Amino acid sequence: MTTIVAVRHGETTWNRKQRLQGWAPAPLTDLGREQAGQLGAALTAGYDIDRILSSDLYRTEETVEILLEHVDAPVTFESAWRERDIGVYQGLLFDEMFERFPEHDLGESGPEAAHRRAESGESLVDVRDRVLERWETTLAECDSSETVLVVTHGGPIRLLLGHLKDLDIVEAMTEQSQGYCSMNEFEFDHETGAVRIVRENDTSHC
Repeated sequence: MTTIVAVRHGETTWNRKQRLQGWAPAPLTDLGREQAGQLGAALTAGYDIDRILSSDLYRTEETVEILLEHVDAPVTFESAWRERDIGVYQGLLFDEMFERFPEHDLGESGPEAAHRRAESGESLVDVRDRVLERWETTLAECDSSETVLVVTHGGPIRLLLGHLKDLDIVEAMTEQSQGYCSMNEFEFDHETGAVRIVRENDTSHC
């Protein structure tokens, strides 16, 4: 049985200001660094991690740097685990974004919004496709007794969970949440190909 633990990064300065981050190099806040340290201690106590896959954005790299003070495992940084590229909307306040551009609001426009690309950015369908493609290759390359840590973002985790629970994109993004440094655990049975969600959005360590 392979165990995969997917975690979100710690709080950033842009999270605190409620700004759309996309691929922006927003640093962790002091609280975010504290959250990452608490996550590292929890991971050490609960798992024997063999390797780490991480988004290569600044906030996940910074989170990994803190996790490595607790977890001794090799790291591979990959663009496949990045948050959505929101193009020209990067830096807007959440409220401002949906007030000015309701066509991108899942609550207002539903499934159509999931297919819309921000100028020079990605749609949610684009993000789901790249995340699920990397998820499937991760399952295929895992050893049967391996424990893999994935350090990523709220959007990719919600889309992955939605896929495993047969939710559409609107449901996956609006009916699920991911706290800072949340933990999500999956068990993969190589014989049956089945993936079981063991826990999701666990922030009890923070």
